[in-house]
Amino acid sequence: MPFQPKGFIGFPDAKMKAVKVPDFFFTDLLPMIDDLAELKLTLHCFWLLNEQDGQLKYLRGEDLRGDEILLRSLTPDNDLRTPQQALEDALERAAARGTLLKLEIEIAAASSVEDWYFINTVKGRQTLALVRQGKLDDLRHVLPEEARLKVERPNIFALYEQNIGLLTPLIADQLRDMEKSYPPEWIDEAFTIAVASNKRALRYILAILKRWETEGKDERTNEARGRDSEADLRRKYIPDEYSDIILG
Repeated sequence: MPFQPKGFIGFPDAKMKAVKVPDFFFTDLLPMIDDLAELKLTLHCFWLLNEQDGQLKYLRGEDLRGDEILLRSLTPDNDLRTPQQALEDALERAAARGTLLKLEIEIAAASSVEDWYFINTVKGRQTLALVRQGKLDDLRHVLPEEARLKVERPNIFALYEQNIGLLTPLIADQLRDMEKSYPPEWIDEAFTIAVASNKRALRYILAILKRWETEGKDERTNEARGRDSEADLRRKYIPDEYSDIILG
């Protein structure tokens, strides 16, 4: 029986198209990436964008989610996530890291939101700026007339990494659940309180949100709040399980 090599059998003896990847990727970005799915997504995006022509070079989230080659690469044996979950994590990680620039577009007629992604190069930033300013003629052939840019909020993954620490798959799941359970304004304020109190822990932020959910959140105006003492305000927002540590 002839020898059957395992794994990759090698590149064919044929002319192949080169994919351009900036050397900055290897010297600066690659050492930062600590998630295999994010790395695979990033390289896949370089390949897809190399295949595009014209001024408007972007990737649609819907196309990435239906990309069989990409999804097939996101199924390592030791990863408990589904390919779809791994892709969502990778997209949020890449956007939080700044590798991909995310743009959300509301389609009113379909009551849906499209997510577009640009590589964070000079060209990518310039293209994104033109899209936001409505100055890119190519958009007229891509989007329906009722399409509108969605007001962007800080990505919850970026919010966590910028204020708390590095992401893990478990934390990513908790953040996704948090985003589904609480209003974005509450999440933003809970992160702000945690940072101001020097309690940079997801458990602390969740405790704040749960307290607001069960006891109600003070929605009074800033003028009314100004009459409360600093200690009173801190007691209202600090979870009971932490009060003896912070206020004591």
